[in-house]
Amino acid sequence: MILHIQEDTICATATAPGVGGIAVIRISGPQSISITSQFFSSIGGISFDDAPIRKAIYGNFIKDGVVIDEVIAIKYKAPHSFTGEDTVEISCHGSLYVQQMILQAYLTVGCRTAMPGEFTKRAYLNGKMDLSQAEAVADLIASESASQHRMAMNQMKGGYSAEFDALRDRLLEFASLVELELDFSEEDVEFADRSQLCNLADEIHNKLSVLIESFRLGNAIKKGIPVAIVGATNVGKSTLLNRLLGEEKAIVSSIHGTTRDVIEDVMNIDGISFRFIDTAGIRQTEDEIESLGIQRSYKKLNEALIVLWVVDAMHLNESFDQTFASQMQEIIENKSVILIVNKSDQIQQQSKSLEKYFPTEFRDLPIIAISAKRGDHIEQLKAMIRQSAALPQNSLGDIVVSNVRHYHLMLEAMQALERVREGLSDGISGDFLSPDLRQCISLMGEITGNEITSDNILHNIFAHFCIGK
Repeated sequence: MILHIQEDTICATATAPGVGGIAVIRISGPQSISITSQFFSSIGGISFDDAPIRKAIYGNFIKDGVVIDEVIAIKYKAPHSFTGEDTVEISCHGSLYVQQMILQAYLTVGCRTAMPGEFTKRAYLNGKMDLSQAEAVADLIASESASQHRMAMNQMKGGYSAEFDALRDRLLEFASLVELELDFSEEDVEFADRSQLCNLADEIHNKLSVLIESFRLGNAIKKGIPVAIVGATNVGKSTLLNRLLGEEKAIVSSIHGTTRDVIEDVMNIDGISFRFIDTAGIRQTEDEIESLGIQRSYKKLNEALIVLWVVDAMHLNESFDQTFASQMQEIIENKSVILIVNKSDQIQQQSKSLEKYFPTEFRDLPIIAISAKRGDHIEQLKAMIRQSAALPQNSLGDIVVSNVRHYHLMLEAMQALERVREGLSDGISGDFLSPDLRQCISLMGEITGNEITSDNILHNIFAHFCIGK
């Protein structure tokens, strides 16, 4: 591994900004240990230069003869640190004044303040992690649910990268064979068995397809599965949103058309984040502002994976007039839908079947009667929402794509690979296959930051093939 050790030494607070019980200050670079020795005095009298690595040392942080704080210092020697450089971590009390005094001490003797993400950037440059793992660090920090945490941990631990590296290595073999044919084209030598190349292209195509398809799951886990609450005006959509979220997020009124814009918020159900969207009531209206809200509702409906279709228990027949039912049938196509009969506390016969009130085409949809106002059957509804998500319980072993940059690179790689497959099917020569092959390899390399160059292809040729020794 070639280390890209920076000449300068950087420092910054590694814990969240603000006051807390403790704070951690990280220093990384060639001078991190020697500079710390100027300020740190261990209680046992041992010099910090001679202190054992990766061991917590208790002592005082002293500047200009004044004790700033009692701290714990840990030193790491390159390459065995997060950044791959010599690194020191100082744990001090969480006082803002103490943090600033310690940082200023380092800045006065040649350190500089780290730029955002610079510690992780140095880790990437020094081969401690690839680009996709570095991106996973940010996802891990931002995770708010068990599924987001599992997905980020899997990517950060390298399972994600291993999958792409394996695919890329197979493509590299493919490209090497084609390049050999080009070098020996005048001798009419064929190194690449076309049937084997077709099988390899098909195999990689199938694996890429699975990864691309997983983006639906990954994006939903990362951002929250979009759940649209829809229905006519005054059926209790905003009351339901408030009940689900446990707070007065939306204005509730008996006046029709109160909700004139889209209201969103996220909540966690059984380790999965759901992004609930309260939409404007769908109806014919002459009100220009309300019409704009309804247009936005249709747009959000297109984005939703789950639709909560709310109807009024007191006006079931009116909820399913033919025009409105036709509109909804088009909207909910290819989505998970739950029919919610709200205001069930106002109907006397709770046990009567509700299906008979619905048009035939909607009777197979899951149905639940609730009272959003009183909170009746809300927990059962949450269980139905979780089930309707139809998302597998991803574990630390699952490969799930959640990064938009990776997704678009894979789509481009897939297009290049499809051109290769078409070329193989049409029997075109290697000089026409080679550019698309190289593009596919390059795009996949961009995902992890391990781009393939001509030198890589040459190395692979000489490492795996012997031509006259």
